[in-house]
Amino acid sequence: MRLGIDLGGTKIEIIALDDSGKELLRRRVPTPKGNYGEILQTIAQLVRDAEVDLGQQGSLGIGTPGALSRASGRLKNSNSIALNGQPILQDLESLLQRKVQISNDANCFALSEATDGAAAGASVVFGVILGTGVGAGIVVNGHILTGPNGIAGEWGHNPLPWPQAEELPGPACYCGKYGCIETFLSGPGMAKLHQIEAAIALSAEEIVARSEQGDAVCERSLQLYEHRLARSLAHVINILDPDVIVLGGGMSNIERLYANVPALWGQWVFSDRVDTKLVQHRYGDSSGVRGAAWL
Repeated sequence: MRLGIDLGGTKIEIIALDDSGKELLRRRVPTPKGNYGEILQTIAQLVRDAEVDLGQQGSLGIGTPGALSRASGRLKNSNSIALNGQPILQDLESLLQRKVQISNDANCFALSEATDGAAAGASVVFGVILGTGVGAGIVVNGHILTGPNGIAGEWGHNPLPWPQAEELPGPACYCGKYGCIETFLSGPGMAKLHQIEAAIALSAEEIVARSEQGDAVCERSLQLYEHRLARSLAHVINILDPDVIVLGGGMSNIERLYANVPALWGQWVFSDRVDTKLVQHRYGDSSGVRGAAWL
């Protein structure tokens, strides 16, 4: 049995899978606010209760926002700030008296979709999160690629490729740089750029809906989004040459992306044809917790 924990800012979710990927159990509880010790105890209680109810012990993987620092072994870059600087891996292993695997949520998404999701069977998978932020994970032959710095797949904090004059220097990013991919391709980024263009505040969902109703300004914003996504993914294809790119996060639900972006990206890919497939997630919001179990 494989247990997975998705440790989020608002909820902690547990799933139990058998070796075929069949779901045996799933539960979620609110994340204790700002209390590291309570978060650890909540995770431990979820694991113990699941194992009692299912009558067996499982392996355990945990998906977290942020990543373990290679320098200190402590968590960094988490939007759940109570976790930052904490030795969460060592503490959980001590608390549960077993080996624990930890990876960030984008890696878990990619692993889930590469194992038995939309990219099952593919050798090289680039799993993209397009949501309130932009991130990605890389899976090669069923294993997450992390790299010596623990940042493989940190695609959102590279500059937008082949920028047009009006895209320079680009919006300010929380990381301290300008023009990061995240500032263009996240949901809030799309909304902010549309507001500058159209002088009206709309969410990404509203922009898409109005475009479908014939709003020309919203259609232009959506076409610009597709153009930027095509350039950004072409850059990935030129470096990684993945078999499949899987999209997740709220922006991945824009159906037209899957036809329009591959129709555009060939002009930037350094090849006479592009065989990389662009697909929508299979498991969606469940991919994070399923990927944690597959760790």
